[in-house]
Amino acid sequence: MAETLISPGVLARENDQTFTSTRAIPVGTAIIGPTLLGPVGVPTVVTTWSDYVTRFGSTFFSGSTNNQKLYSYYTSIAAYNYFTNGGQGLLVARVASGSGAEAFAPATSSLIPTSSGGPTSGLSPFVLETLTYGAIMNNTGTQTAGGVLSSGSKDNIRWQISNANTSSGTFDLFLRRGDDSNSNIVTVEAWSNLSLDPLTPNYIARVIGDIRENYDSTNIQMSTTGSFVNKSKYVRVKEVNFTTPNYIDSNGNVTTAFTGSIPTNASGTFGSGTGNIKAGASFYDAITETNTQGLVAGNYDDMINLVTTNKDDYKFNVLLTPGLFNSFPTHNAKIDTIITNIQNRGDSIYVLDLVPFNSSVGAATGQATDRNTSYAASYWPWVQVVEPTSGEAVWVPASTVIGGVYAYNDSVAEPWFAPAGINRGGLSNVIRAEQRLSQANRDTLYAGRVNPIATFPGTGTVVYGQKTLQAKASALDRVNVRRLLIALKAYISQIALSLVFEQNTAATRNNFLAQVNPYLTSVQQRQGLYAFKVVMDDSINGPEVIDRNEMYGQIYLQPTKTAEFIYLDFNITPTGASFPA
Repeated sequence: MAETLISPGVLARENDQTFTSTRAIPVGTAIIGPTLLGPVGVPTVVTTWSDYVTRFGSTFFSGSTNNQKLYSYYTSIAAYNYFTNGGQGLLVARVASGSGAEAFAPATSSLIPTSSGGPTSGLSPFVLETLTYGAIMNNTGTQTAGGVLSSGSKDNIRWQISNANTSSGTFDLFLRRGDDSNSNIVTVEAWSNLSLDPLTPNYIARVIGDIRENYDSTNIQMSTTGSFVNKSKYVRVKEVNFTTPNYIDSNGNVTTAFTGSIPTNASGTFGSGTGNIKAGASFYDAITETNTQGLVAGNYDDMINLVTTNKDDYKFNVLLTPGLFNSFPTHNAKIDTIITNIQNRGDSIYVLDLVPFNSSVGAATGQATDRNTSYAASYWPWVQVVEPTSGEAVWVPASTVIGGVYAYNDSVAEPWFAPAGINRGGLSNVIRAEQRLSQANRDTLYAGRVNPIATFPGTGTVVYGQKTLQAKASALDRVNVRRLLIALKAYISQIALSLVFEQNTAATRNNFLAQVNPYLTSVQQRQGLYAFKVVMDDSINGPEVIDRNEMYGQIYLQPTKTAEFIYLDFNITPTGASFPA
């Protein structure tokens, strides 16, 4: 991590002084992985499971024409576990396979007719573009007399114009589900009283939005085109070909030259979207290094670089990448990058998967020795869960359920409580673990810095460990302490940020202390700290420091430890013997 400040800012540093011979604003979880729907390479925040399904989809069919099977990506299962266990906000970064002719692109609306054919033949008054990338959004097939599209599905949409009015220059736009019919219309979004007049508040691009985001690999950031924030969950306005400025003039009269630009009542489809689920994709326990849900490790590059390096744009405290495995060499290189970037961020913990299905205890611990960081944790073995949409029992790596464990822990306790054990580590959505671990297995895993997923009679499947992947014994070799530091740094750094460019005086420093001390006291009262001390005075902010335009603060913390090893001595005494006082 950087140890000096070049440009103005706040540097939150750690000094771990606990080697044994050391309430933040929650920012949620991030998942990098493939999804059925949604923009490729555009990190998007969803707030509920329903919102996730709307934007990113759920199950899908894959396989040969005569042997279609229902599947779900690990990403969807992880999202379901997160939200059903109390998660509040989820950042989803969709990755996809393919390049060149297979590249994913959105679909656009078919020709929208206008009054009198419009001023320019063959052009729509406006063009819509789906926010979802992929051929799944295409439904330009034949239509029956009842309005059923041959290629319409629950996962794509169609458009409909209603209440077109040349007297007012307005119209209504409805987005319908692709598998509905004229007698059973399913509206997913409705936009009323739209206009093509860019000078009015109801201008279509202003109301629906026209922003398109693209990943800029040169600068590792998102670039945008368009002027108006997207308010639709399904489409953006790609272009308006026929604008009608001042359609109603100052005298209240219609500008007759524009009446032919107003769309007529009609319905239509979307097409030209490209990109499909990769043929022959392997799912669940069948994944391999070169076919992990139809992807290879390189497909994750852009989103790893974007999400993990842009701390200001993408805030989260837990990162998941279900589908990448430490034991696969090409995946291992991506995990190297993730851990390096997460350490540099200093505001999140990465939950990584070590080995594919049908591996051994020794294989799991062997992979853990490859890692040494307090900013990552691993869990094993795999677990079987019920896929939330199909109801099928499927095998998934541990990270798909661990995000839910962290979310539940934070909803019933605090980030600095251990996300483990019967009270907060229960896996209610899990049917069974891949292996029923013995005490010896659990001992081996925990000694090897792998957190066991244990099975107990009458209790079920439970996360039974909370070690980070840090090799050296210190307070930071535990997940709850690492997450405590993440929470404290996030909150206190926000306070410190307000001091940048303020006068470097005792009054400013006292203002900092007046905010930080009560916060740390509240953390102590909520069982996060045994003790603390904050120093920001003249003793460390002398004239030389002030002349360099610097301000120093020192925060000493004694994190609360968890009771992981409980010893109970049962002493049998003779009749009549006195018990110790």
